[in-house]
Amino acid sequence: MTAEPARSKKTKVIAMRGYEGLFSEMVTLIEEARRTSARTVNAIITATYWEIGRRIVENEQSGRRRAGYGEALLKRLSADLAARFGRGFSRQNLQQMRLFYLAYPAEEICQTLSGKSGKCLTPSGECTFDELRERFSLPWSAYVRLLSLKSKRARVFYEEESLRGGWSVRQLNRQIESQFYERTALSKNKAAMLARGSRARPEDKVTPEEQIKDPYVLEFLGLKDEYSESDLEEALILHLEHFLLELGGDFAFIGRQKRLRIGDEWYRVDLIFFHRRLRCLIVIDLKRGKFTHADAGQMHMYLNYAREHWTHPDENPPVGLILCAHKDTALAKYALDGLPNKVLAAEYRTVLPDEELIAEELEKTRKQLEGRSK
Repeated sequence: MTAEPARSKKTKVIAMRGYEGLFSEMVTLIEEARRTSARTVNAIITATYWEIGRRIVENEQSGRRRAGYGEALLKRLSADLAARFGRGFSRQNLQQMRLFYLAYPAEEICQTLSGKSGKCLTPSGECTFDELRERFSLPWSAYVRLLSLKSKRARVFYEEESLRGGWSVRQLNRQIESQFYERTALSKNKAAMLARGSRARPEDKVTPEEQIKDPYVLEFLGLKDEYSESDLEEALILHLEHFLLELGGDFAFIGRQKRLRIGDEWYRVDLIFFHRRLRCLIVIDLKRGKFTHADAGQMHMYLNYAREHWTHPDENPPVGLILCAHKDTALAKYALDGLPNKVLAAEYRTVLPDEELIAEELEKTRKQLEGRSK
């Protein structure tokens, strides 16, 4: 009578081990499939952008050397491509594709691929699209970072090390920021420097989800990125959105988690409203920590971008609202320093909701959400 329960317990343990092994295998399979999908999409993106850059350069060189032709071409292409395919084809992006081709010209690419295959690629000496995909093995975001380097030798070094070491874009960026190329060049033991310096760190890791949600991939595929980094942050943003809309009819909702690109960096603005009485955009950024001067600097960068790219000619300058949902206190602070005169700043303050009122609502909501999660 006592043996039966023992066998039953042992069977359950074996079954659980079998399930855990099965689950682990599936996790590995799905993650690898996602990584492969991301690599495939990135290879297609890079080859496509190289081809776009080639066509732009060849069009510029086809007897159309008059002043301003290149800029006018990029401007027109940007407007038409964006109208057809959406995001991803700004003048700045097209300019980077042009620079990408100039950094990797057809003659150089063809020679590299011909050397690998031992034969001429096509009767015309041009590369096929599949061969281009094989040549550019790094993601497009890595090539964007490489293009920011002035030294060709440094660019070649970082590209080769990225390929050899399987660097993520984060690791590539960290190595460039730490001047790994310059330090290696000065080192007497370069082999040891390369072996030690190219080791990945935990923060360099990029998950399959992050690879798929790379802003360049989302742009190329015409997808939107509406995810938030935490459920609490998402809930706070949604509540604040409803709270501001309920304050009166002055706030008109424009967007949430809106991406913007400054230089080679991507940022995300949490909320954007339009204030009807002030006739201006309200740019709102939520921070889950204490207010710092860096937060104010980042907001002013957002406002400068919004003033140039999102504000219509008949509208007033945008105003920023920084919200800090710290564990113990909440803070709401308007950024009005960028306004052209004090009179306008004073008018803004009389019309906009009181900072303390917003901070109280933020604190109350945060406590409710944290209590609910516990």
